[in-house]
Amino acid sequence: MNALRTALVARPDLVSRAAVIVTAMMFGLTYSLSAPLIALDMAQRGLSDALIGTNAAMHAVGVLITALLLPRLVAGLGPRRLILMSLVASAVVLAAFGVVDNVWLWFPLRVLLGMSAEALFVLSETWINALSTENTRARSMAIYTAALSIGLAAGPSILSLVGTHGALPYLVGGAIALSAAVFILMPFVVAPAFEKPSVGSPLRFFRLAPVAIGATVLNAAVETAGLSFLALYAVSLGWGEENATQLISVMMIGAIVLQLPIGWLGDLYDRRRLVIGCAVLATVGAGLWPLVLGSPVLTYTLLFFWGGAFVGIYTLMLTIVGSRFSGGDLVGIYALMGFTWGGGALIGPLAAGFAMQAHVHGIAFFVAGACGLFALGAAIYRKA
Repeated sequence: MNALRTALVARPDLVSRAAVIVTAMMFGLTYSLSAPLIALDMAQRGLSDALIGTNAAMHAVGVLITALLLPRLVAGLGPRRLILMSLVASAVVLAAFGVVDNVWLWFPLRVLLGMSAEALFVLSETWINALSTENTRARSMAIYTAALSIGLAAGPSILSLVGTHGALPYLVGGAIALSAAVFILMPFVVAPAFEKPSVGSPLRFFRLAPVAIGATVLNAAVETAGLSFLALYAVSLGWGEENATQLISVMMIGAIVLQLPIGWLGDLYDRRRLVIGCAVLATVGAGLWPLVLGSPVLTYTLLFFWGGAFVGIYTLMLTIVGSRFSGGDLVGIYALMGFTWGGGALIGPLAAGFAMQAHVHGIAFFVAGACGLFALGAAIYRKA
């Protein structure tokens, strides 16, 4: 025990990086666990789709509130304290969903959950950038996005184990968030200080970093659309449900594993060109889905590499933003990216759903079109 304590004191940077990874995973987990769980719970209570959708929109309201306030909150309270507050708030709110029967109270609770999630999302990105040097920034962001993907995959996995009925899944999610808060509370964890808040409205970053905002919307829209419709797409082409579900797992594994080599390349070569290259590969890969889905081997192989290339766009854009901005401005742009992530997560499934209704390969056309438009925009605009 003394040897471990000595090692932690000697290398606080490693503990801090672990804390960032835990925070990123908690954002992904709370989002991917709460979104389907709350929707299913409300449906089981006989509530309308409109009411369920309105409740889901309250998450975006919470994200907007936090995005507007976060730069000054970080300057006043510090990132570590805000992360602790957000994790505790997430734990309390998730537990409250399990014990509060009045569904109308779920609307302010969803706002609070969105506020907490946005703070975790933005502060973890800011924190990992502060711990990175320019020579290793892309690799650090690769580890970060891999952790985020693990968290996003963990939520549905937990629900498959504990079920979606009763208070138990909410309490399990709350307990995990609380345990993460205990880890962040460790005295060896060192968080950066941001003394100067960003000046002006966070919306000004639309002009300063249009490609980064576009990458965030693309990542959220395509990732949520894929999670929602990829398995259904495969089933419509004759795949069994179990094998179709495995496609999502293969895609997520590629998104996690391939971030490390992409990060390594991002520290050696021009990051903007790599972003465009990943976007082109994602466009071509999605366009090949209709051609390869008849062969399981080709499908698994393509989705593994496609997942890595697609998430690599976001990894590299986070790296570019971290190189260009610092301090309160970095918090401000990440806050806006967090907000637009919520917008992309709302738009993606809707657009993919209409595309699937229009054509059997609609999801493939939607994904290829979205990635292609982003690649074109990234090639035209010189700003991040």
